[in-house]
Amino acid sequence: MESQLTPFLQTLAQASQAVLLVDYDGTLAPFHADRNQAYPYPGVLLLLQEIVRNRRTRVIVVSGREAGDILPLLNIHPRPEVWGIHGLQRLRTNGSMEMPRLDDRTLNGLSDADRWLGYLQLRSVSEFKAGSIAVHWRGLSASDAEDIRSSVLVGWRPIAENSGLDLLNFDGGVEIRPSEADKGVAVRAFLGEINPGTPVAYLGDDSTDESAFQAMQGRGLTVLVRPAWRETAAQLWLQPPDELRDFLGLWLKACAEQDAFNRGAHAPTISRTARYP
Repeated sequence: MESQLTPFLQTLAQASQAVLLVDYDGTLAPFHADRNQAYPYPGVLLLLQEIVRNRRTRVIVVSGREAGDILPLLNIHPRPEVWGIHGLQRLRTNGSMEMPRLDDRTLNGLSDADRWLGYLQLRSVSEFKAGSIAVHWRGLSASDAEDIRSSVLVGWRPIAENSGLDLLNFDGGVEIRPSEADKGVAVRAFLGEINPGTPVAYLGDDSTDESAFQAMQGRGLTVLVRPAWRETAAQLWLQPPDELRDFLGLWLKACAEQDAFNRGAHAPTISRTARYP
């Protein structure tokens, strides 16, 4: 693994600027039944804070959450840019928010999806965002989760078809959203804004991150971060929290010790064994 990761770290060490794109839930932070208590894994926040303070890395969070929900949980300064609702929202570091205007067909579809949840009495397990609705069943038994999923999709499938909306299955729920709300679309748009030679990595855990991994093909490093292996387009698999902390430590070291890397020093090892699919 070290021999495969070292070239990226050496490129990172020699670059004046780099970009670290990261998902939040399941990647930087473990899942929590109370989403407002889903704080980063121990030690991760400190490493990200040091990476940001080093000023050679632009940290950008790409999350399914609303963009404004991330900052209180992450709490690093200067605060990072956040792409929320799978890239539909863009919260810049100066606090300005960008989001496309949703057309009437989309808004009416989301309103119908909301009414269906009201009929099912499932609003209490739902997350209402500016441009989508997600139903969560993480923490429930398999049978209860399947009952909720089946009931929701009975109504949402025709609504999505009639409204041009997408249904997104994710780890622990399902979401109805505009087709523009896609992490791959967001990553491609962002990559078009930066210098093609800038080192870039994307870290994610869920099936929602696969489109981002694919958008990164040939452009940078893609890393699956999750306890258990699954099929993925990512190049590297890390198990959190230990291997995630080690990876971020290597990133920080590459940025902080540029001269050492330029002299040909070896990259330090990840303490546990990261795997390449």
